[in-house]
Amino acid sequence: MLEGAFCTATVKRTLGESMNIIITIIIGGIIGWLASLIMKTNAQMGILANIVVGIIGSFLGFWIAGLVGVAATNNVVRWIVAIAGAVILIAILKALKIFK
Repeated sequence: MLEGAFCTATVKRTLGESMNIIITIIIGGIIGWLASLIMKTNAQMGILANIVVGIIGSFLGFWIAGLVGVAATNNVVRWIVAIAGAVILIAILKALKIFK
């Protein structure tokens, strides 16, 4: 009986972790896409670049927000911080001539 409960808990945890990864990829893609629209690099970026820029840019945005003392207290502020971080990342990539 204990083995069955352990297996069920393991499967639920694994499914939950998989869903977190999928949600991160989807939201990262949306954030990267919005940032690419703002920076006018949408034609140069594919879906994979949007996901990578969105995820890394979000980390960058929240790191910078923490440095300047901005607390992302609600969902709207979190989205703004994430998009701003992605915009900053695209600006850095444009400065390095990775995007035109």
